[in-house]
Amino acid sequence: MQRRPLALSVFLIVAAVVGLIAAFVLTLEKFHLLEDPDASLSCDFGLVVQCGANLKSWQGSLFGFPNPIIGLVGWTSVLVVGVGLLAGARFPRWFWLTFNVGLLGALVFVIWLISQSIFVLGTLCPWCMVTWSVTIPSFIAVTLYNLREGTIPGGPGVRRVAGALYGWVPAITVGCYLVIAIIAQLRLDVISYL
Repeated sequence: MQRRPLALSVFLIVAAVVGLIAAFVLTLEKFHLLEDPDASLSCDFGLVVQCGANLKSWQGSLFGFPNPIIGLVGWTSVLVVGVGLLAGARFPRWFWLTFNVGLLGALVFVIWLISQSIFVLGTLCPWCMVTWSVTIPSFIAVTLYNLREGTIPGGPGVRRVAGALYGWVPAITVGCYLVIAIIAQLRLDVISYL
């Protein structure tokens, strides 16, 4: 019998709550901009660290509606999965694979948004960064869990490596954050604006 992934379930709940808060605040800020396009947003701290430029850009509404709406739906889904796992739910293989594909889509979208933010818009949106900060480890944790459990096909070696790396999710995540921070610093010279 497969053991209940307690650590993963708690992590998914926490990540989802953090992601939901960020998506909710960004949604409110978008409403604020719709009411007054010249408004100063609570997340606008300067030329480089701000939400306004991101929310006003076409990248901020890639699918024809504000991106934070995707966050509201996506993080609610993650929350439901986390709570389900905590309650003892056992999900079938197809569910885990679908969930992992959804998180992969979120990660790809976040990487694209990071690149657009740093290289095109020249800004770092604080609430967007909060979303990035929980999307990255969510994908890593679920992928390593699925590899370790054999949900994603792989031999015993793959399962063993995934099992060993699973305990290193925080360190891997910090490594990802450092890469983003270095790129942002090199491109935007963020430190000089603080």
